[in-house]
Amino acid sequence: MAIAGSPSAAPQLHVLAVDDSLVDRKVIERLLKISSCKVTVVESGTRALQYLGLDGENDALGFDVSEFCFLGYGFVCMVVVWCLCFCFGWLWLQSVKVNLIMTDYSMPGMTGYELLKKIKESSVFREIPVVIMSSENVLTRIDRCLEEGAEDFLLKPVKLADVRRLKDFIVKGKVKEGEKRSHKRIRSIDCSSPLSATCSPMSLPCDPSTSLLSPLSAKKARL
Repeated sequence: MAIAGSPSAAPQLHVLAVDDSLVDRKVIERLLKISSCKVTVVESGTRALQYLGLDGENDALGFDVSEFCFLGYGFVCMVVVWCLCFCFGWLWLQSVKVNLIMTDYSMPGMTGYELLKKIKESSVFREIPVVIMSSENVLTRIDRCLEEGAEDFLLKPVKLADVRRLKDFIVKGKVKEGEKRSHKRIRSIDCSSPLSATCSPMSLPCDPSTSLLSPLSAKKARL
């Protein structure tokens, strides 16, 4: 029997991993399972939206609420329908129970950035942390993703230490918004190869085995 407060009593995190590469999906799935996370893997942004109950355009109920509301039902009906949609969406979120979404940036059809935007536009799923993964260290991509609301930008190959840090972050809760903005402004020294770097508002200062790139500060330094 699990004792309250013990590691075994902690709730299991559910991570939705999105990557068009079978090899990368297997790698991230393995790392997450080693970290005692429940994992759901899908091969595209479209499949991720389907799993979440989003069709890419509308919210979790799968129909355009605005069209329904303006068919002569009036303002009061529109408000009622929106409230019902939010409630049903919240119930859907509880049934899905995704705590973290990790998605590759470069995918055919829908990029990780486009998936990020869709999630952040959803009234139901916008609070779920989204982490972008990429094998390319492109500053403009990092800037766009962080400014759009990504919690982290990891450079592949993703390491076990990255996954454990993300898990700790989710368990302990999000950092304060002021601390997040402050972290974005910090410029750290690149201590290792680009593929071992993580670019994130919640990354710690670098040591000889890891590094942090602050996109906003790097952009300012170039001016």
